[in-house]
Amino acid sequence: MKMKRLIAFLLSLVMVLAFAACGSKDDAKPSDNAAGGDSDLSGQTILIGNITPMTGAQAAYGTAITNSIQMAIDEINEAGGILGATVELSSKDDQGTPAEAVSGFNALLSEDVTAIIGACLSSCTSAITSLADDEGVVLITPSSTADSITTEDDYVFRSCFKDSFQGEMVAAYAAEQGWTKAAILYATGDTYSSGLRDSFEKAADQYDIEIVCEQSTSDTGAVDFSSQLATIAASGADVLFAPYYYDAVGPKIIPQAREAGFTGAIMGCDGFDGTQDYTTGDLSAYENVFFTNHYSPEDPSETVQHYVTAYTDKYGSESLNALGALAYDAMYMLKQAIETAGSIDHDAIRDATSGMHYVGVTGDMTLDESGTPEKSVAIMSFAQADGKLVQKFVTTQG
Repeated sequence: MKMKRLIAFLLSLVMVLAFAACGSKDDAKPSDNAAGGDSDLSGQTILIGNITPMTGAQAAYGTAITNSIQMAIDEINEAGGILGATVELSSKDDQGTPAEAVSGFNALLSEDVTAIIGACLSSCTSAITSLADDEGVVLITPSSTADSITTEDDYVFRSCFKDSFQGEMVAAYAAEQGWTKAAILYATGDTYSSGLRDSFEKAADQYDIEIVCEQSTSDTGAVDFSSQLATIAASGADVLFAPYYYDAVGPKIIPQAREAGFTGAIMGCDGFDGTQDYTTGDLSAYENVFFTNHYSPEDPSETVQHYVTAYTDKYGSESLNALGALAYDAMYMLKQAIETAGSIDHDAIRDATSGMHYVGVTGDMTLDESGTPEKSVAIMSFAQADGKLVQKFVTTQG
């Protein structure tokens, strides 16, 4: 009898323990199961790295990106940090060159950063994605749109859309406007420019847009585009697609295109953001110019207006651009991932970022299997106001 009671007791004990084990697994939060999970990081410091061009031709992007990340960190710390930990930023200037991006990555690695936001340009980010994977460090680029930047099951993510989508949206908008003959001007040696050329050309065929002329430069740093633009002006194109950055678009491509006699629409992508600060001559030359962008500062949503107002109050409006908004989102995406993971373990952060749903300044987004968000684009143009060129929201595409 005693033996039966003992057996019954032991069986009951096994069942209780089994039930408890099952219950704890089913009820666990992601942070409980994260590698190295610890929901209280009070007293610790989370160091976030940033690689961006703070000097050089694209310094306006780097300024907005660095300012926006720091602004987000200041807000986070004022609200109690991330799981009680204080957040700090370490920024490295890649000068817009891949070699300096690699140098910046290695420097941040030696500082034992928790994660990295960067780089800005696709060519620079392409140089460090394999390093991020090899070292197992989460890398979120705010603005590198080349399709090849993110791949499945790695440590690289982004808060921006990709070129194949952006190029398609340019073609879709051109088709909606009834423009059926397009010319292309692009930089053969630049990942961003050549990638957008490829995606636009592919989409143009789907939208029955004929490519009547194609011209190029070796890189985005060209000064004189007059020969290429004269050929384009004589081609009969009613729209010119020129995927360059603002420092080439504003003072060179647009005014030189008009001087060459091209009167059609000029279209570009997010690299046009900032053109309004690099104008020359008659501002009427910038009429009938359109570009895709990641958000519109005119969006009345509370999230957008908080960012625009806070940034302008802290840094002024001169350096405000969409890449800064993307970097601001990237920092808050990292905050969300670390809180979900309950840990600063690199693999736990990676797992929490994969497939993330996030709502921010640049949209309501869900990361796809490669780590790229699916979201719409804003179509922007330029207008004159008080003798200056300003951005104007046109519509949303996609």
